[in-house]
Amino acid sequence: MQEILIGDYRIGAGHLPFIIAEMSGNHGQSLEKALEIVDAAAAAGCQGLKIQTSTPDMLTLNSREPDFIVRGANQDWEGQSLYELYTTNYTPYEWHAAIFARAQEHGMVAFSSPFGTEAIDFLESVGCPAYKIASFENNWPELIRHAARTGKPVIISTGMADLADLERMVAAVRAEGNEQVILLKCTSTYPALPHNTNLATIPHLRQMLGCHVGLSDHTMGTGVAVAATVLGAAVIEKHLTLRRADGGPDSSFSMEPDEMARLVQECRQAWQALGTVQYGPTEAERKSLAFRRSLYVVEDVAAGEVLTRQNVRVIRPGHGLPPHLLEQVLGRPVRQAVRRGTALSWDLL
Repeated sequence: MQEILIGDYRIGAGHLPFIIAEMSGNHGQSLEKALEIVDAAAAAGCQGLKIQTSTPDMLTLNSREPDFIVRGANQDWEGQSLYELYTTNYTPYEWHAAIFARAQEHGMVAFSSPFGTEAIDFLESVGCPAYKIASFENNWPELIRHAARTGKPVIISTGMADLADLERMVAAVRAEGNEQVILLKCTSTYPALPHNTNLATIPHLRQMLGCHVGLSDHTMGTGVAVAATVLGAAVIEKHLTLRRADGGPDSSFSMEPDEMARLVQECRQAWQALGTVQYGPTEAERKSLAFRRSLYVVEDVAAGEVLTRQNVRVIRPGHGLPPHLLEQVLGRPVRQAVRRGTALSWDLL
């Protein structure tokens, strides 16, 4: 698989996981707060900042008929109409340029989830460098194809998708001559629980569909993201809020800035710890070899005297012959007098 470039960040084997802070509706309809979230994401060490591009009318009807009322998804959404929910959750178009510019000032790359083809057309006008298709939109081939036609990376969350859905969404991107597709393993519950996350899917998806795979994480804490990193997740996406106590549609499953900073640090450490297949002492371990056990003469031995379990022991430090040679040296005479505390070596026998 070829590496994928989003802004100045390379995604793929051999690169740190690309960590995205998802702002969603946590700005509470305040541009000032939205820019504070950008600052917080940068301070936490995130490389990416994602927003959402939609209008309520792009998503649904303004209706309180039973089909349009939220039931059982998230306690903060319960009883609202879809239209009401999306009215509090959307990011005004006129904010996009300011948010993108603030992210760029911090060296981050900002991009968006479009919720309609017209949203993609608008995002093209403000130089959006990549597109994220949300789980609830991943069954809409037209939207995926429209994003793919830009020639930019297309990141797709896989929540609720079965194998046929997954094949269709990847094929839709590639049919437009675009190989820059990244799938994010996602559990579309809010919040999600670790036992429903099924991270073992990550390497299977990568092998089955031949594309980079990451995680869109709605669980609380850092453990799931760290585990995904160990399984080869190329991207980690996590919702960010300044304070969960502020409330909002996504606040209950969003991280606060100090938690996000910890996630970034722990995912990077997990990635670094993977390393390569390694046997024998590493360069860093060489100084510790002295603290292993080895064969030492523990009593004064005269020239010609035979080595026994009384005058040779397996002790620290590790400057003598290795312990597995003990049986080979017992019963053999020494060629010269040897003092107590001498590391045993072949030239003494």
